[in-house]
Amino acid sequence: MGEVFDIILLLALPASGKSETRTFIKSFDEKTRKEIFHLGKDAQMDDFPYVHMMRRIDVELKNIGGDYVFFHAPDKTFKDPLSWGVLTLLLSDDYESLIEKKGHRDDSVIGLMKRFDDARVRLNAEPIFFKGDAALIEKKSLDTVAQALEDEYRQMVEERKKEILEDMTGATLVVEFARGGADGSSMPIPYGYEYNLSLLSPKILERAAILYVWVTPADSRRKNQEREDPNDPGSILAHCVPIEVMMKEYGCDDMEYMIQQSDRPGFIKVQRPEKAYYLPVQRFDNRNDLTSFVRSKPWKDEDSKALYEALKDNFTKLHESYKASRVNV
Repeated sequence: MGEVFDIILLLALPASGKSETRTFIKSFDEKTRKEIFHLGKDAQMDDFPYVHMMRRIDVELKNIGGDYVFFHAPDKTFKDPLSWGVLTLLLSDDYESLIEKKGHRDDSVIGLMKRFDDARVRLNAEPIFFKGDAALIEKKSLDTVAQALEDEYRQMVEERKKEILEDMTGATLVVEFARGGADGSSMPIPYGYEYNLSLLSPKILERAAILYVWVTPADSRRKNQEREDPNDPGSILAHCVPIEVMMKEYGCDDMEYMIQQSDRPGFIKVQRPEKAYYLPVQRFDNRNDLTSFVRSKPWKDEDSKALYEALKDNFTKLHESYKASRVNV
């Protein structure tokens, strides 16, 4: 058992402080990250770039007279909630490709469309763009959309590559995403963490711990509006989730429910077909907003110290559970 986490699943409602937490920890040297936070060399994955490309594909299809395929409209929710599972499968595939040192076929926008389709088929849903070699939308239209987005997509791919290390030895992979359900939902919710975690590869579930950044849904909505930068809608730190999406898809989440339902304190149970996996979990209480200051520099010493101490405490407790769970691994 090493001294650092292999994988951290960094989970929370939007604008809860996930990305700010990541940015803050990256500001420390490797020795501090390892000894204080039990984090190795920094590597990251996030599904937001995929969501952004889904919205961009929709816009470009509409611009040439087509229909939206992913969302009801640019500021609305998914047409098919299985798209949450698609995003999770893409993250899982990214991890498998990383450890197997294989490239993706999404080296182009058309390749990305095929990955979206493949994930849908694995979830027993119909593809959107291609069925085998046959285009389900006029091929000329798909080529036009791909051409319009190619430069933007290429930049996204290059940025994604920067967050992954060629040699992952001694690294901690931080995988960030948010899942939830409609405001006022009763538990369990259909496409929350319980559903999405069950779609992750066993290769992730066997090596992961969860740091959940805890804020209220009302705080999540407020902070989501505060972070908006209309000049940088694709930014991890500055993107704004539409208010209808916040209410209908992030009005609540099921992390507390999963913690309460677990038959092992300090862990959540993730049920997959082959077996149940128990993941160590720690809730980082950010209801008093310890993280928003990270979005702008210079940082005040008192703000940095408060966040440092809170994260140190949470990662220490999480690592104790993680070590105990991996004694025989």
